Amino acid sequence: MKLNKLLVATLVATYLVVPFALGGNSYVMSLVIASLIIGGVALSWALLGNLGGMVSFGHAAFFGVGAYTSAVLTMQYNVPVFIGLVLGGVGAVLSAVLMLPVLRLRGPYFALAILAYAHIFRIVATEWTSVTNGAGGIARIPTLPTVFDYNFGSHTGNYLVILTMVLLFAWAYDVIRRSPHGLALRAMHDSEDATRVVGVNNTLLKGLMLLVSAFMCGAVGAFNAHYINFLEPDYAFSAVWVTIPIVAAIFGGYRTITGPLIGAVVVYLVDQLFIKNFMPTGHQLVLGVVLVVMIIASPDGLLGMIRRALRKKHAAT
Repeated sequence: MKLNKLLVATLVATYLVVPFALGGNSYVMSLVIASLIIGGVALSWALLGNLGGMVSFGHAAFFGVGAYTSAVLTMQYNVPVFIGLVLGGVGAVLSAVLMLPVLRLRGPYFALAILAYAHIFRIVATEWTSVTNGAGGIARIPTLPTVFDYNFGSHTGNYLVILTMVLLFAWAYDVIRRSPHGLALRAMHDSEDATRVVGVNNTLLKGLMLLVSAFMCGAVGAFNAHYINFLEPDYAFSAVWVTIPIVAAIFGGYRTITGPLIGAVVVYLVDQLFIKNFMPTGHQLVLGVVLVVMIIASPDGLLGMIRRALRKKHAAT
């Protein structure tokens, strides 16, 4: 009962209080939207790492492919923007299909192989000038449309769309985790050989997690393209779409569902609103220090630290 009340209160706060309180401040709203974009990528990364047991350094590939897929389809083929967001995720899934052979690799070898794919897609986007306009980039990407007289292209409209996307992805993550497949995936972390003996197809399940993670990241990349209205290869496939989401996921607690989202909002907003004011250049170095301190102090992340504090308080009372 308490959980349901907390969930309702959280939804009311995110859908009503935040737009009402911050809707008039374009700068802060843009930071909140950016933090949710990072949170969406962090969630997709955490899903692959937590359930799939695979550490990826190449989620920029999914982000960039999703962004270019939606941008090209909406501009050159007049596909509606909201459909373009879904097709951006589909495009990322197709790119992930090309990566399926690397599932035979383990640990750092898999991570480096995925990173190599991200570089390959960036080169393709740069050289395929007839579609992507190469290094010159794509400008005037359509914004989110007006539906039933409501302008989703406004800051508040963009916020509501990316918030809804992220919450839907979190719900899907939870459904997968609670399913028999999720149970099998968690069992694989202890012993892949044992799960294989009882008939679990480890490679198939890992492949499905890669495809689901790619769809999430690609859809978020597609949203970002329509939000900023411009794309070029170095931005779309930037390492930023790997490093900051990883920091956010680990900081918040990547083995939880809400941890990567909370971590993204906290890390990005603190970095942009406070640290950047004191260190205009090199301010992201502080994020590395914060991450190291968090890993040492609380390997379970911020949520793990909060849970332990609440348990101690409850035990003391």
